[in-house]
Amino acid sequence: MQSLLQSIDPCAPLQKASGVNPYLTNVWRGRNAIAWLLWPLAKIHGLLVSVRRVLYLRGMLPAMRFDVPVIVVGNVVVGGAGKTPLVMALVRHLQAQDLQVGVVSRGYGRAGLDPLEVGPHTPVGDSGDEPALIQRTTGAPVFVAKRRIDALRNLMKSYPGTSAVVCDDGLQHYALERDIEIAVFDDRGTGNGWLLPAGPLREPWPARRSQSIDLVLHTGQKPAFEGYVSHRQLADHGVAADGSKAPLTSLTGSAVTALAGIANPEAFFSMLRARGLTLKNSLAYPDHHDFKIGDLVDLVGQTVVCTEKDAVKLFALPTPPGCRLLAIPLEFLPEPAFFQALDALMAPLLSHLPSRHGHQTH
Repeated sequence: MQSLLQSIDPCAPLQKASGVNPYLTNVWRGRNAIAWLLWPLAKIHGLLVSVRRVLYLRGMLPAMRFDVPVIVVGNVVVGGAGKTPLVMALVRHLQAQDLQVGVVSRGYGRAGLDPLEVGPHTPVGDSGDEPALIQRTTGAPVFVAKRRIDALRNLMKSYPGTSAVVCDDGLQHYALERDIEIAVFDDRGTGNGWLLPAGPLREPWPARRSQSIDLVLHTGQKPAFEGYVSHRQLADHGVAADGSKAPLTSLTGSAVTALAGIANPEAFFSMLRARGLTLKNSLAYPDHHDFKIGDLVDLVGQTVVCTEKDAVKLFALPTPPGCRLLAIPLEFLPEPAFFQALDALMAPLLSHLPSRHGHQTH
């Protein structure tokens, strides 16, 4: 029973290999007949989640603390909500204070399970798309492992001067003790407010907020409840595989094909249209989609735009003849008050550390 409670993944039974079951996503929008039928299972799930959390809090299940401030970014709702853009924004914010920052992640969808440092040339299949994007965007040391405590252990061994760690996802990974918890929500809010499988919640809300969540950030346009807000828009340029940039204005007036393998592809397509682009086709794939050459065969001679997350995979594939592929960066910025609150939480944590400022070397 102990090992079961340690390893339980609240959303694993409800996910396909590449994302959350889309049928259930629709069910979770309201308290409909299907949701009511699943409600008894949600009560059992809630009991398991509560027991597991209590066992960790009382020390009956082992948790590890590291001699470095740990910020966990995650959500209590199944599916993507903008965690990775926030992780990158946090890393850049801390780096701007001349802090040595590391990142740990599970590396969803990657081939291996052993701890791995993600480098600029690490195959995406070995690292996962989001860790690869974080490393290439921020330059921070990024480690992945099935257990985040193993990733962090290897990070600190390789970079002992690290002064702050950001954990990409992991609110439910109680084996890793943390100093700051940030919960991220998009426009879905908490859906119908019920736990899995009757609703989208991994943990009860707002109960989880009152227990230990330090900051709540909304990444959508319509916050469902109190919390900090963020601004996001697509950059005014696209980036090709060779690093060259093309202004989006050069694409207006002509039809382009957009593709996205993210949690909410339509959000990307809407932002492209808001930037004045005309979409000839909009190709939506499951989150973390493992792109293959076959996905591109019909794109011969087309101008194709994609997300940065998808580009880490697509740029590694042969481009069809005449196809122009551009990744459109996302400019994501939480409101200033969010960073002020974060800095206030970090100040006492950093004051207890030896001087660890400067650039990281290995």
